[in-house]
Amino acid sequence: MSACTPTRHDDPHRKEHSHEPHSPPSPRPRGPRLTGADVSASIAVFLIALPLSLGIALATGAPLQAGLVAAAVGGVVVGRLGGAPLQVSGPAAGLTVVTAELIQRYGWRTTCAITVLAGLAQLGLGLLRVARTALAVSPAIVHGMLAGIGVTIAVAQLHIVLGGTPHSSVLLNLRDLPAQLARVQTAALSVSALTLCLLLAWPRLPGRAGRLLRVVPAPLVAVTGATTSAALLGFGLPKVDLPSWSSHALAGLPEGPALGLIAAVLTITLVCSVQSLLGAVAVDKMVAARPALSGRVRRADLDRELLGQGAANVVSGALGGLPIAGVAVRSTANVNAGAVSRNSTMLHGVLVVIAALLMVPVLELIPLASLAALVMAVGIQMVSLHHIRTVTRHREVLVYAVTTVGVVFLGVLEGVALGIGMAVAVALHRLTRTRITHHETEGVHHVHVRGQLTFLAVPRLSRTLHLVPQGAHAVVELDGSFMDHAAYESLQDWQSTQTAHGGTVELVGRRTGVRIGEPTGPAGLHPDGGTTAPDSSGCRCHPWTPWRNHQCAIPESVGPAQRNNTETTTTHTSEDAEHTEPSDLAAKLDALGAPGTPGATVEAPAPPSSPRAPDATTPTANQLARGISAFQRNTAPLVRSELARLAREGQQPSQLFLTCADSRLVTSMITSSGPGDLFVVRNVGNLVPPPGEESGDDSVAAAIEYAVDVLRVRSITVCGHSGCGAMQALLAADQDTAQTPLRRWLRYGGPSVARMADGSRPAARLAGRAAADTVEQLCLTNVIQQLEHLRAHDSVSRALRAGELELHGMYFHVGEAQAYLLSEVHEGEVFDHVGVADLTA
Repeated sequence: MSACTPTRHDDPHRKEHSHEPHSPPSPRPRGPRLTGADVSASIAVFLIALPLSLGIALATGAPLQAGLVAAAVGGVVVGRLGGAPLQVSGPAAGLTVVTAELIQRYGWRTTCAITVLAGLAQLGLGLLRVARTALAVSPAIVHGMLAGIGVTIAVAQLHIVLGGTPHSSVLLNLRDLPAQLARVQTAALSVSALTLCLLLAWPRLPGRAGRLLRVVPAPLVAVTGATTSAALLGFGLPKVDLPSWSSHALAGLPEGPALGLIAAVLTITLVCSVQSLLGAVAVDKMVAARPALSGRVRRADLDRELLGQGAANVVSGALGGLPIAGVAVRSTANVNAGAVSRNSTMLHGVLVVIAALLMVPVLELIPLASLAALVMAVGIQMVSLHHIRTVTRHREVLVYAVTTVGVVFLGVLEGVALGIGMAVAVALHRLTRTRITHHETEGVHHVHVRGQLTFLAVPRLSRTLHLVPQGAHAVVELDGSFMDHAAYESLQDWQSTQTAHGGTVELVGRRTGVRIGEPTGPAGLHPDGGTTAPDSSGCRCHPWTPWRNHQCAIPESVGPAQRNNTETTTTHTSEDAEHTEPSDLAAKLDALGAPGTPGATVEAPAPPSSPRAPDATTPTANQLARGISAFQRNTAPLVRSELARLAREGQQPSQLFLTCADSRLVTSMITSSGPGDLFVVRNVGNLVPPPGEESGDDSVAAAIEYAVDVLRVRSITVCGHSGCGAMQALLAADQDTAQTPLRRWLRYGGPSVARMADGSRPAARLAGRAAADTVEQLCLTNVIQQLEHLRAHDSVSRALRAGELELHGMYFHVGEAQAYLLSEVHEGEVFDHVGVADLTA
């Protein structure tokens, strides 16, 4: 069950508390209290941030104290002012290459001044409220930028791991790598190898002991273990050197060519802003994945986050710190550690300040080789295989590759510029890649346009349309979402000419608003790419109509010949007894171009005849064949790689979803789930037979046992719905009725009827209101009763006792398209609203 949700009731008899005339009013809390969860999360983040901040400062060539300054300022300033409460900011690996290049070119004090100017630029952008514009950058460019930075970091830090000194250029580092391998220092390599081994092995410790040990962050364990080993073995390696804070260098006046400084400021602003805003969006998704947090933590305010990042960069640069951005590793640790407010982020910054002032002797024991190995691992992780698979699936691997190579060999700003140029080129290529085909079937000329219709496709469109003889019947399928004015003019002129010579033009397609099933006259198209709104005799088909079960009425003006040459999207019942004339089904499907999509017209019913078994020419068979063909053509290419992965790895669902067999319940739609997410069991009335029933049905029990003991699902949901026919049958049950299989099955709903009739039990309510009628009351009560049956199964009870399983009750109101989740409150069982915010999270 979900957590209890106490409700507050106003007491009309409650006395008002008044203050004495001169007493001040009681202060109202200005912010969330510091909770134990925030304290523990701040400690976890601090333990990760401390070694990473030193390592990133080492990788940039900045004073090591600059990393601590940036970590402290990022925690305190962004934590207090930022718009993403749980995002942790500080020195980021994504800024390493940019900062190192600036230090090499302008020196440290000027780099600090550039950081201040970049912060001011971020403040300006935040005031202009353009934060969401940064999200318009293609993810392939962002991932490619991070991958290029990761490669650069890893290659540079590899030299320190081997006991050498890196160069400022990737090409120079690669050129000198063979020589560095020839003179490798064993001590440095041993310490680095131990750091990497601990970093990789610690999160994978098995068993209960491993689960307890994994509470300590892996970076802290890796650096501590390597430092201890180096001290015990007496390795004389270079170590962290933190000079006195009195000699710490602060920002100075920027010195250098104006254009170079402007480019540097723009680069820092771009990288910091995009990484922070994308990180804030990612943190929102992580928070939404934790129901315990989603109601307590507000979604990120991106404009405020940009203002917070800008203020932090101004402060960090002025105090001699590194540039600041949102950091994925620390933010993930913060959310996973259970933080519930911005206090965890701020407290972690305070802990960094304390460590920088009081733990200097301890920090100076850390070998630089250990920090280099830690940062090298972070750089390698920035080249994400998941991101590569994602951009490949979306056919943007070229944008990703160009950005990565550009960042590695030219620089961050140049690489991003190349990536943007390639993304624009790919978008233009897709816009112009329009396929236009023509073929004739049974005297009907079919023109299929697949893609966007722009002025660039007009010559091909005109050539294809003129292949249709004047006076012939033509079907033009527009399989796209956009048509510009030039294409509209060309298509409309041809249509007018065709109809003037006695021909007919029928426009079909998946595009929203396309008029289906009626020969077009002059009012067929709109220049914006849509069509005129159909009258009551027409049909407006939408992209989701393949499953919509809609009824399209064909206009009476369409003649029999035209009716026989069209296909139906109408769902027929057995009483309709409608069928098509014998025809070549494959040819018709091919003529449609995109079978199963809205765009087919309605078939005229044949004269009444005796029912017959469905075959390849019946409407049911046509509909099934169109649906399968539509999947193979349109959906299968998009999901093939994911299904191939599921085929290799097997199913690993997280939930068992037990619901009714009612055709109106589309489980994947209601739960926003996909292949491999849900293990679904459907039956009449979403019933769960109690264990041990004589002559019972073991199919549900077998599914429960398999889901819990084999698949290890983490939750089971029993979902009822409004207007359930099984519940209506239970209420209308007649004891004298013959015991059919349906009647025998519905006996498992008998306890639900008895529970509803029991006056000693509180009646189940829907979002605080009473049920609308007896059927709805029984539907709600049945969900609660079936959960009781579920708990009685041995596999479920064992998992509940071990804390490995959760049970949820759910009710779906079909007419309102509204989901409700069961919660337990003092007044009884209540099904509470699941709002839009919860679903989109």
